[in-house]
Amino acid sequence: MTKIGFDNDKYIELQSKKILDRISHFGGKLYLEFGGKLFDDYHASRVLPGFKPDSKVKMLMQLKDQAEIVIAINADDIEKSKRRGDLGITYDLDVLRLIDAFREIGLYVGSVVITHYRAQYTADQFKKRLLNLGIKVYLHYPIPDYPSNISLIVSDDGFGKNEYIETTRSLIVVTAPGPGSGKMAVCLSQLYHDNKRGIQAGYAKFETFPIWNIPLKHPVNVAYEAATTDLADVNMIDPFHLEAYGITAVNYNRDIEIFPVLNAIFEKIEGKSPYKSPTDMGVNMAGYCIIDDEVVSEAAKQEVIRRYYSTYCAQRQGLAEKSEVYRLELLMKQLGVSSKDRPVVGAALERAEATGGPAVALQLNDGRIVTGKTSSLLGASAALLLNSLKELGGIHHDIHLISPIVIEPIQVLKIKHMGNRNPRLHTDEILIALSICAATNPTAALAMEQLPKLRGCEAHSTVILSKVDENIFHKLGINITCEPQYQSKKLYHK
Repeated sequence: MTKIGFDNDKYIELQSKKILDRISHFGGKLYLEFGGKLFDDYHASRVLPGFKPDSKVKMLMQLKDQAEIVIAINADDIEKSKRRGDLGITYDLDVLRLIDAFREIGLYVGSVVITHYRAQYTADQFKKRLLNLGIKVYLHYPIPDYPSNISLIVSDDGFGKNEYIETTRSLIVVTAPGPGSGKMAVCLSQLYHDNKRGIQAGYAKFETFPIWNIPLKHPVNVAYEAATTDLADVNMIDPFHLEAYGITAVNYNRDIEIFPVLNAIFEKIEGKSPYKSPTDMGVNMAGYCIIDDEVVSEAAKQEVIRRYYSTYCAQRQGLAEKSEVYRLELLMKQLGVSSKDRPVVGAALERAEATGGPAVALQLNDGRIVTGKTSSLLGASAALLLNSLKELGGIHHDIHLISPIVIEPIQVLKIKHMGNRNPRLHTDEILIALSICAATNPTAALAMEQLPKLRGCEAHSTVILSKVDENIFHKLGINITCEPQYQSKKLYHK
């Protein structure tokens, strides 16, 4: 059983109240820049055991009558077909996915704003597509010398050129498919236009990490640095907060660096700034909901190790820089951890050495470790899943959950008719075969019943997995890491 270190119910309650207080502070209208993931925040759930991946959405549901969603997307990202790393879909498609997801739970999506618009053809096509779907679209333009040229930014030739986003609710949640979408600029532009119209409104920022009221080098905050090595984010003590209040607070470098400029923009728009520090701008209450520091610290250390492996593999695939790997090694040293502190790593390597082929190890939630090896019928990942389900169901290892008579025709199909060279079954194929057998085989049915128990388990592979196997592990909720090496010497890998 996974230990709980975070009170999720308390978080939803405190967070909702904090946002309502901030709305009231600004006279009834708040532009809330929503950083990080609204849906499926698995990073937070991994480093704060007890935090539910949909916590932020549930919090917003408490405010659904007041909330309106505005989604920002950078026109340059549309043009470059920028993709979300976790979902593998382009940012423009993710906008459609987000709209569907919000609508499904009853949250009102007011509009989409295309930022950095310079009449890009792809942006025009996306705008046309949204309009045809009945979605309001607004255009915001690049401003020369943004954000330093304040006199230009806060003028009719700066924010004034942007289309004013018509809103109807008191809480305007500005979110985006990913970083660099221009969420903050959208909020500031709206403040400028509201001010010209005599409408009272304010700005706040909602970021879960870094957590401002826990120590700078706390493992949870270090895990945030590990998660953002590609952005080169660094956690820092907020000097403005320390000077204003004599209180040590943690923020990250980009917010601290931009604050003097942001402060000046506030003063230019409204005559004075509502904030004395970048920490003041935040409304995050996560730090007040940690109930077991030891549990969240250990979970965060494990996340740093996982990030190290995922980045190392990405670097091996040409998707990350070597400097990112070095940075993660440094963060691990800071926390006093290494790959040896991830039990499944040693278990997988030992099994691979003993068998002379790829192997995968999985640690069940009760601490037991199960391994899987490559055979003539199954890949190591597929074998691991079957072995794990047997272990969870108390099924003897020698019992076949899937008869070779079932597996062999699938192999023939793969090789003879589908053009595959590898006859071994992948994880998706083995699960489909198992589910078919479960219809007539009670033992297979018992194994299928164990699948939910795999959620939250840790696993490690001695080779980089195929996308198919990697996706199956993620769908099952298994935290998988891999050694940064391929099974074969081929240049092309699926």
